[in-house]
Amino acid sequence: MENNKKVINVKVNGFDREILVKTNQTLLNALREDMGLTGVKEGCGKGECGACTVIMDGKSILSCMTLAVEADGKEITTIEGLATNGELHPLQKSFAEKGAIQCGFCTPGMIMTAKALLDKNPHPTREEIKHGINGNICRCTGYVKIIDAIEAVANGD
Repeated sequence: MENNKKVINVKVNGFDREILVKTNQTLLNALREDMGLTGVKEGCGKGECGACTVIMDGKSILSCMTLAVEADGKEITTIEGLATNGELHPLQKSFAEKGAIQCGFCTPGMIMTAKALLDKNPHPTREEIKHGINGNICRCTGYVKIIDAIEAVANGD
């Protein structure tokens, strides 16, 4: 094996995976290119937009700022891993029902950030939701419908 590559073992969306990655490869690229999980989006590539957000060991992270080798031994959830038995996750349903999706580019990262927020704080206030999604940029919606969708799930609507 070359010095600039390493085998990593990760659990992605509930499945154990062993992949060979370059030591300088981002988790974003490993997820998209090596695992075919294209729901993870590259927006800015600089950790500023949140489009690449995934959950790693229960915390939302920016996969464009995380090396794939840092994920060795970790558990990762992407947008593809939220649906269960063909049933959308409540956040996915709420985003669709509340019109929180326009172009959809930011949606996977926004939903993953919201999921991490609700896992940590199941009933956040509207202000806590606003603070929780800070760092996820949406150029289409103006955020109101996104916040409404997250709030609806938090309130059990």
